[in-house]
Amino acid sequence: MVAPDKTKRQNAAAIRKPTVPDNPIHQILRDAALSEALGASDDLPLPDEPEPCQHRAIWISDVHLGTRHAQAEALLNFLKNNESRYLYVVGDFIDGWELRRKWRWLETYNVLIQKILRKSRKNVKVTFIVGNHDEFLEDFVGLEFGRVRIVRDCVHTTADKKRILVLHGHQIDGMVQCKPWLEKLGSALYQSILDFNYYFNRARRRFGFGYWSVAAWLKMKAKSAVNYVNDFEDAMIQMARRRKAKGVICGHIHRAEMKTIGDLVYMNSGDWIESCTALVEDDAGRFRLLKFHEDTQHSEDLESFQTEFKEMQNNESAICSAG
Repeated sequence: MVAPDKTKRQNAAAIRKPTVPDNPIHQILRDAALSEALGASDDLPLPDEPEPCQHRAIWISDVHLGTRHAQAEALLNFLKNNESRYLYVVGDFIDGWELRRKWRWLETYNVLIQKILRKSRKNVKVTFIVGNHDEFLEDFVGLEFGRVRIVRDCVHTTADKKRILVLHGHQIDGMVQCKPWLEKLGSALYQSILDFNYYFNRARRRFGFGYWSVAAWLKMKAKSAVNYVNDFEDAMIQMARRRKAKGVICGHIHRAEMKTIGDLVYMNSGDWIESCTALVEDDAGRFRLLKFHEDTQHSEDLESFQTEFKEMQNNESAICSAG
């Protein structure tokens, strides 16, 4: 039998232990429990705020929370201004590779997770699909947390009763299946390109120019990259055909697209690192590709949101200091 004093000392040591989780999924589950326990208030629009756009379904992918270039604030703003009955997070929501290399978890990420969880409590069916960068989710495939489920892939039935296969896309990538170390090397190079892209666009904004992706331009100029994209799209279509679906929605390659290949439809929701894009379906079963950076209203809203978020953080810090 353990002495009471020893038990107290063990509990105190556990509380003092650093709270950085070994597995990022702990962060999601802890926030989910906290959200349900506190019953976070719904996001009611202010009198001068426009009503959010209504969609039947929304697909986002490749947010890569934990990397320096994850545009979480932009995604928060997008989710604030767009509502749906179905929300699909199509892989690589959290970048486990980068977090294992260097822990980087911002308060904005917690707010983004809470935003998605609040949507699930408002009867939005949320589906997290496992990607290669958040492969730690594999241990939770098949589980459901309220209206949030975690799957490897799924089939979405459109408003006009068409079956659409939804998956991240890394399943058919030979580098991921055969040589994961090679893709991780490529991921590090990609981060360096994004670093340059960040400073390049900051300079462009000073001179009054809009956002322009250096990484996307390089990928389009590289013949091997273009060939890879074409092979990827064809492979995704073949996978949809084997599943007897009318089309496929995926992510993985950070290239937003909507096109018809043969008799099937290929759609890629892009990413929230460079392009900041999302796919949406309306109540008639029609699909559109939304581009955050090309929407002037979204850009203005993002600047306002960033100001409000910083003020909220300052207020919280002041309250903690006073306490």
